Amino acid sequence: MSEFAVGIDLGGTNLKAALVHRDDGVVSSVQHPTEAATGPDRVVARIVETVEELIKEAPGSVVGVGIGSPGAINWERTTVSNPPNFPGWEHVNLRDELSEVAGERPVIVENDANVAALGSAYHGAGQPHDSFIMATLGTGVGGAIIYQNRMFRGSTGAAGEIGHMTIDYEGPVANSGVAGAIEAYAGQNFLTRHARYHLINYPDSKVYDLAGEDLGDLSPKVLFDAAEAGDTAARDIFAWVGHKLGCVLGSAVNLLDIRVIVVGGGVSAAGDYILDSAREALRRYVATALREGLRIEREEMGNEVGLLGAAQMIFAGDDAHVGD
Repeated sequence: MSEFAVGIDLGGTNLKAALVHRDDGVVSSVQHPTEAATGPDRVVARIVETVEELIKEAPGSVVGVGIGSPGAINWERTTVSNPPNFPGWEHVNLRDELSEVAGERPVIVENDANVAALGSAYHGAGQPHDSFIMATLGTGVGGAIIYQNRMFRGSTGAAGEIGHMTIDYEGPVANSGVAGAIEAYAGQNFLTRHARYHLINYPDSKVYDLAGEDLGDLSPKVLFDAAEAGDTAARDIFAWVGHKLGCVLGSAVNLLDIRVIVVGGGVSAAGDYILDSAREALRRYVATALREGLRIEREEMGNEVGLLGAAQMIFAGDDAHVGD
């Protein structure tokens, strides 16, 4: 009988879920607004409804539910603690919350960037590399570490939080409470806010045609469309973000001596408008002795990589490692 797993990607903006076949990958997917501002009860109820929906439509046996979530995840992979961009969340045991709909099936919870790294390692840009750093650019900025084909989780399960690394101790405060953290520059909402300030000096920018005179519809997608149309202001904004990203990735390389970086997440769809600037900055902020083999690659699978990684935790077991 065909085996399936439900993969969940809990984002600050959207809740994405998929029914994943062990061999064939994603066979169906759904997406709903997360409505994070409504608090944990409503968000958890939406997750339960989505899991139930996918289990019912599965043409074979569903063997478990894997969830990628922002925030710190405990060592047992059950509980989410204080996820940025999720008001009212402190400690939520998602395994317990899903116990009724999942029944006897295992529910494994992991940090969303770790899950994306696992998906990339098995299915995406990370496949050729036994060690790489994963950075995810979305509502927030996430990070993960794959070292010698194993996910590095630290002492409590919370390692790899690149988004909370600071590049300016007097800089803007991110939702995590860390001043000058890269999330306060490259997170979707912060990026959009910076773009509004920057565009004051560019009244003829094509962005106004796409987002309205008051920039009410401004988003990274709008900036990308303007950049593709040759808009200088939009390209400058992405280059600014890329420079900040390269700074923090340089610190990560200096600390870990891992030379390959894979960048994913929705904002990474801007591609080389961000990554060219990040590559240039990366070399400047890495010690000379560590520059050989430096590379930044974009994860081309988009949101699907997180869904595949969430399902892979189920297929490979609770202690899933790359190459198992």
